[in-house]
Amino acid sequence: MDTISMDTLSSAPAIGQPTELKRDSRSMSEKRRKRYQGVLYPLAQRSRFRRSEMADLVDEETASFVTRTINEVVRAGVLETIREDNEILYAWTANDPVGSVDQWIDRRIHGDQVKETPEQERPRERLMRLGAASLSDADLLAILIRVGVVGESAVTGAQKLANRFHGELDRIRDAGLPELREVTPAVTKASYCQILAALELGKRATEALRERPVVIHKITSTLEATQYCAEKFAYLAGDAVQEEFHIVTLDTKHKPIRSHRITIGTLDASLVHPREVFRPAIRDAASAVLLVHNHPSGDPTPSREDHSVTQRLTEAGKLIGISVLDHIVVARERCVSIRECS
Repeated sequence: MDTISMDTLSSAPAIGQPTELKRDSRSMSEKRRKRYQGVLYPLAQRSRFRRSEMADLVDEETASFVTRTINEVVRAGVLETIREDNEILYAWTANDPVGSVDQWIDRRIHGDQVKETPEQERPRERLMRLGAASLSDADLLAILIRVGVVGESAVTGAQKLANRFHGELDRIRDAGLPELREVTPAVTKASYCQILAALELGKRATEALRERPVVIHKITSTLEATQYCAEKFAYLAGDAVQEEFHIVTLDTKHKPIRSHRITIGTLDASLVHPREVFRPAIRDAASAVLLVHNHPSGDPTPSREDHSVTQRLTEAGKLIGISVLDHIVVARERCVSIRECS
């Protein structure tokens, strides 16, 4: 049996060695760059040229590659087509054709693929370094899409999705795979499942947070009221797309008993009837209530109607012996006490 010496093993190249892979990748990129340059540099020496002249100006490439490259440059807006005397001419759109060609080649080769981005700037690395909250919607979606497809990177696809569902990310749950693929081909069956799983997990985590009792002994100040609502109703600030009006019932020591949702929709004094507000408070044998509603816009500034509702319910509470401790507006920016704004 033949034997292999340790010297032979140590001198053999490592299979799958990262340095070799990077070198091969750079070599392939340089070959592509030179091929594009071979087509476009000769043409960039003229401000405009005829289609019939391309074969003479570029004589070291196949006609199909030249045509395909020119069509891609036209689609990118670097070249424009002009029809003159029943013939097609091409004109460069920039004053510096060579410079615009170099920029196009860089985008064509590297694009916005994650692997071409400096490591510290990649979405996953930034998430690990700065936390998920620091990432944009597009960054988070890029992590879920994970890999792109030919012609569309995960980053580009994620940005298209973020633009399409800006301000209404919850609607992605209702969109099927065909609809998302109309937005970007980067959403494959696998990435679609990952996106839906992430949204569902986020929804369940929010529901678990909502159901978890807030550890607080009693609410006796505006600060304690806003802190309680910021935690207890965090889902209203971040996820709700409509205004919701809730009450928190309090016992004689102002300890929270439970919360009740009263209405959904724009807060209106004519819709928030004292009967509906105080019925659960009476059922809980509450001594006081805390009024809570959200502003989906993200701005917690109380409106005139918010003040009107607060005043009306405060007066009604006095008649039946249940005091309105405060009215808290929750929003993405912060929580605001209407009592403090009065």
